[in-house]
Amino acid sequence: MNDERSGVRTPPRTHNVSGNTRHVGVELEFAGLSSEQAAEQVAACFHGTVKPIELPFVLSVVDTKWGEFRVELDTQFVHPKRDIGDILKESPLPVSKEDIEAVRNLNSHVRQHWVGKAIAGVVPTEIVTPPIPWDELGELASLVEALRTHGAKGTDDSLVYSFGAHLNPEVASEKVEYLLAVLRAYILLSDWLRDEIRIDLMRKILPHIDPFPQDYAVKILAPDYEPDLEAFIKDYYAMNPTRNRELDMLPLFKHLAPDILANLTDDDRIKARPTFHYRLPNMCLSDPDWSVVREWNRWVAVEALAADKENLRRLADIYLANARSSIGERLKEVGRWLENLTSP
Repeated sequence: MNDERSGVRTPPRTHNVSGNTRHVGVELEFAGLSSEQAAEQVAACFHGTVKPIELPFVLSVVDTKWGEFRVELDTQFVHPKRDIGDILKESPLPVSKEDIEAVRNLNSHVRQHWVGKAIAGVVPTEIVTPPIPWDELGELASLVEALRTHGAKGTDDSLVYSFGAHLNPEVASEKVEYLLAVLRAYILLSDWLRDEIRIDLMRKILPHIDPFPQDYAVKILAPDYEPDLEAFIKDYYAMNPTRNRELDMLPLFKHLAPDILANLTDDDRIKARPTFHYRLPNMCLSDPDWSVVREWNRWVAVEALAADKENLRRLADIYLANARSSIGERLKEVGRWLENLTSP
């Protein structure tokens, strides 16, 4: 496996279930640029065309080599599920339809004005890429540099910023054995990943990237844990009934078994995707050495451990032996494995 400075590391499995090159979706969050300004940078970097969408502060950039980028402000601020008009309509107050509509229009105007003022503050702008072949992720460096040059602010630019750079690597297989191996590997490497990434304090405080409960780690690392897909999903949701995990498996589960997940949750924010949803990395725009490739290369270490059955089992046994005591021993062994992984 190449050193990250030489480029994008090759995952153990390079193709998807259809035999095509695996793709990776990327989500970049930042402040300091409006959605319009960010969309202009995307279009300039990838020879696309900015196209407005019939929603405030949401644009797409079409006709790029990979497809359509989406650029928007955080939708929880701009496009709430219920506005003041909805609340008034459901109230016992004697109001007319005209009154409700007038209030709704006023609320929309005020909200858009407020969000516009807050663009340079803490409300994040987000760029969502189309699926990109894993070996072309290095081309996103031009976009990161353009954002940095034009004043975008990342996680490390303010104590109140909690912005992330999410990766959505397409799965190489839909078999439970493969998915479980990747999740096991992730749990075993999660302490190392957090230390390497130097997770921002605000992101630690907020719930968006919570680690997996230790009881769940112990459960799935056990050598006799061999669930089928239904049991795997149900066990996961029973101990992780939330989207806020550092590696969110719910979009993948909704893709693989929508009926099973529908019986567990009706959360419509979970979108079906044939990918892992890796939420941990910071968006480090103030660090000139930071890149999407760096985060991908760290993720590849997870896949490499998942593919290394002997060491995956060995490190899992060490974790189980030290789960209720100091993490020092298991981290020491993880470090030794990583040294062998990155050595020439």
